[in-house]
Amino acid sequence: MTAALRALLDEAQAELPLAVALRRKIHARPELGLDLPETTAALLESLGGLGLELSRSRATSGVVARLRTGRAGPAVLLRADMDALPMPEDTGLEFASRVDGRMHACGHDAHTAMLASAARILVRRRGELAGDVLFLFQPGEEGFAGARIMLGEALFDPREVGRAFALHIDPRVPVGHVASRAGSLLASADAFAIQVVGRGGHASMPHDALDPIPIACEIVSALQSFVTRRMDAFDPAVVSVTKLAAGTTGNVIPETAELLGTIRTTSPRARERAHAGVRQVAEGIAAAHGAKAAVTIMEGYPVTVNDPVAFELARGVVGQLLGEGAFIPMPAPIMGAEDFSFVLEKIPGAMLFLGVRPEDPNLRAPCHSNRMVLNEAGMAHGIALHAALALGALSRS
Repeated sequence: MTAALRALLDEAQAELPLAVALRRKIHARPELGLDLPETTAALLESLGGLGLELSRSRATSGVVARLRTGRAGPAVLLRADMDALPMPEDTGLEFASRVDGRMHACGHDAHTAMLASAARILVRRRGELAGDVLFLFQPGEEGFAGARIMLGEALFDPREVGRAFALHIDPRVPVGHVASRAGSLLASADAFAIQVVGRGGHASMPHDALDPIPIACEIVSALQSFVTRRMDAFDPAVVSVTKLAAGTTGNVIPETAELLGTIRTTSPRARERAHAGVRQVAEGIAAAHGAKAAVTIMEGYPVTVNDPVAFELARGVVGQLLGEGAFIPMPAPIMGAEDFSFVLEKIPGAMLFLGVRPEDPNLRAPCHSNRMVLNEAGMAHGIALHAALALGALSRS
């Protein structure tokens, strides 16, 4: 490790108490969706006095803070999400959520705090940068597409940004390690609704009705066969039916049955084929029974794709900063989804998973668990890595 990188890690370690304090403040008062007034107020207080140029989202609580260096060159964007999840917290932490039914179970509190500390480091190192740094603090990652909304507000021009990076904590990865991969990193996430329309009647005379329930059940089974027999195993899809609702009482055949579910894929091609297949299966089976199926597909987040060049830059930075053994190559994409995907559709960049695994095995739980905790020591590496990625992308040398 060079002396410059050791100094960067030392700076991040010095920033850690402030980052932990901000993280815990946000953690105790979790907010949901696109409107995060307390979280944004805490963030702006943390960024106060740095001389950053602030642009406030009109439709959300999001903020874009720009570090102007006065030197021409493509900018780099660093992103942190800020929203929590609508779920209870059962961690027993002294700074646990004080709002019933809300929890920072995905680490967005840590993301915000790490990026705010990285901003302080980069302000001090402004003279080493050959272009501006954009710090994107966005709400609404958990299902509200906050990144897409902010991109549509023209708070900055994506064409001026050469690279975009994001860190996501991972309580499964050891502290001091980072995991990622080139290409598809996370899946697209779409929802579907299927209404099977038959003909109602008396449960004692099904021959005089057209029962939509067995038709709906057949559609569920056929969708699983479709995935395993029609989708490429090396370009996978996951189709899950998560709700089936029909009927009102025990002796009436209903007229309709409703199915809800999700479609997840790791490439645009698989996404298109899966959408078409769900429609074909549902409509075809319903038609075979003389019924009808109305299929609605709601497109959600696209595939999160790491640009190969940006990924190699990031992998190199991780190795130089944390050691050659610090990078963990991921063999396959994760079927979860991320709205940083909207940023990566416009700007070549990469997302990395930062190790924050607790030392005590009894405290280890995945993201979105009501018992998820993180090892805050790993946040120092996240602070340093944010700064190192910007310095690596914009180095004057």
